[in-house]
Amino acid sequence: MTIENAAFEGYRRSPNERTNLPRLFFGTAIVIAFWMAMTALVLFAGTYVYIVWRLPGPSTGRYMQDFLASPTGILSALTSFAGIWTGLWVAMRFVHGEPLSALFGASRRIAGGDFLKGLVAVLITSLFSEVLLYWLQPEIARGPIALSSWLLFLIPIVLLAFLQTSSEEILFRGYLLRGLAYRFQSPLIWALLPGLLFTSLHWNSDSTLAINACVLVSIGAFALLLTLLVHVTGNLGAGLGAHLGNNLTGFLLISHQEGYNGFALLNAKPLEGPGWTNLDAVLIAAIGIVSTLLTMLLLLHRRSPLRVGTSGQSSG
Repeated sequence: MTIENAAFEGYRRSPNERTNLPRLFFGTAIVIAFWMAMTALVLFAGTYVYIVWRLPGPSTGRYMQDFLASPTGILSALTSFAGIWTGLWVAMRFVHGEPLSALFGASRRIAGGDFLKGLVAVLITSLFSEVLLYWLQPEIARGPIALSSWLLFLIPIVLLAFLQTSSEEILFRGYLLRGLAYRFQSPLIWALLPGLLFTSLHWNSDSTLAINACVLVSIGAFALLLTLLVHVTGNLGAGLGAHLGNNLTGFLLISHQEGYNGFALLNAKPLEGPGWTNLDAVLIAAIGIVSTLLTMLLLLHRRSPLRVGTSGQSSG
């Protein structure tokens, strides 16, 4: 497997002289502020509408939790990620003096071919990992959503899932990675720090320590792959597709999270639920790592039909 980083060198050198650590920290604070503001707006306004309009969903008396667990709440929660896009536009425009498209890649365009390859590769390896997870825990039930409703919500879910995953990619593998790589040569800084931040956001207080550990290991491995894709291509396209494929599998096909299973055709045993052993956690982490390695082979091996970074659009 040959990893060519000439495209990444063009990407990391693309920021202007206004990209320094103080401005990077200030820009990140702006993004967090817009994200938190949008999240608060969605939570409080959405919960109010959920109560007043008596929208369908759970009714346990914990109004905000009931809202977030409802189909309307899931869709609304995904819209909160628009705050990241807004914050990044403000930071790039007024703090760094660059267009938002500078974060997409050295070419300032998303590599569409790499996006599709990343999406297809992860859908394939997600199917593989789900087979292994079924072998580990064959407790799968049909989700409550009717097929007609699932088809009705298919496009909105895909679009909102793209809003979520793209905002995370452009923040962690775009803004932070590019800005840090411009200032530092060591990947221990520009690759590891954004990856650790991204991974830590997936801690679930409702899960056991062992399950949290296995989930963080799996997500950490996936984050490293997403970073590697940027390093190979100098573009966010492949990572955008891979991240979208990963989340669509959980949102629409087989859910492993109780709070996000409203639109999934199948519901597996929730990871935050009881009954998981330490051995289960180790095996789940191993499945996640193997799936990520297979995705890496599909996207980076020179003989793979899904190999990314082979078009001029990736490198500009």
